Amino acid sequence: MNTQEIAQDLVGLCKAGKFDEAGEKYWSDDVLSVEAMGDDREARGKAAVRAKGEWWNRTFQVDEVSVEGPYVNADEFIVRFKMRTTNKESGEKTSMDETALYRIKNGKIAEERFFFST
Repeated sequence: MNTQEIAQDLVGLCKAGKFDEAGEKYWSDDVLSVEAMGDDREARGKAAVRAKGEWWNRTFQVDEVSVEGPYVNADEFIVRFKMRTTNKESGEKTSMDETALYRIKNGKIAEERFFFST
């Protein structure tokens, strides 16, 4: 698959709410995931990135999500995620607007970087 095909499939999976499946399908074994903020901003390797997603799923309930894109350039693409979430422990509701930059190498996501709008 080329970058355009990977990007379109990943976006389709995310629009269907299959975020974990999208990652498992396309992350390289040594994927690097970089968040814009937080104590543990970087996760390296499928297991670490998977654990980050598991933490997210334990902590937040996604009430609404929209996924825009992909916007492709050579071996990279961008996807925009807009979410309304509820913190499962506190009940606090939050809106977020996040853009992700994905870099493809050998047909897999080698790096993903997340950018947040304030």
